[in-house]
Amino acid sequence: MTTTDKNAKALPPGQVEYPSFERFGLGLFAKRFPHSPTQKAFKIGGDVRSEIIVTSELNALERVEQVSDFHCVTTWSYRGLRWGGVRFRDFYLQVVLRTVQPLDGADFVVFRGQDGYAVSMQLRDLLADDVLLADELDGKPLDIAHGAPLRLVAPAHYGYKNAKHVAAIEFWRNRRKYRFPFPYPDLMDHPRGRVAFEERARYLPNWFIRVLYKLLAPGARRMMRTALERREAAASLKAGGT
Repeated sequence: MTTTDKNAKALPPGQVEYPSFERFGLGLFAKRFPHSPTQKAFKIGGDVRSEIIVTSELNALERVEQVSDFHCVTTWSYRGLRWGGVRFRDFYLQVVLRTVQPLDGADFVVFRGQDGYAVSMQLRDLLADDVLLADELDGKPLDIAHGAPLRLVAPAHYGYKNAKHVAAIEFWRNRRKYRFPFPYPDLMDHPRGRVAFEERARYLPNWFIRVLYKLLAPGARRMMRTALERREAAASLKAGGT
């Protein structure tokens, strides 16, 4: 089943189209990579009755394809990405509620990546029809640059909310166990991060955030690209020596 983002033709406020979809993220994570990029197992925990490790459970859910745009909080957008995976809503209703049984009010959801990244989402946003746990991009398995082995795809939210390399999903009744990755300040992490409402960060005005992120984005992109190239070169050298 394939769905298409109805808003693909219009860019949101403050966004400009970028010509490529490269590895991108906080500079601290440039040299951090998933330790098991082909293993889709991840933990479900938090304020729940029982914790589990998800291994094959996703295989029982309906697979979908979705074409949607990606909007980075640093003001660039890339259009028309074709993701493949399962709807988070199906995962929540058929796996989470039936197995781990979150406690009442456990609607503060934290995603943790194999690279140490962590970000929060609100459950009501995750249950939208276009939110996926994706393992494919453009018909191919995710590569390391784009979130292998499994990532969140939430088109209505800025890219930093779309956690990559998912290692754990936690359902909490409050944010006591969560902090945006240190040393980055919590004010960089909006509680919802919705693109249409330009929820880029807490407290700071959007005009300031736009200017700041536009200045920082080129450096972050170079760091990400260089780290990936060095990793690939090292892997190629190792393979050639065996």
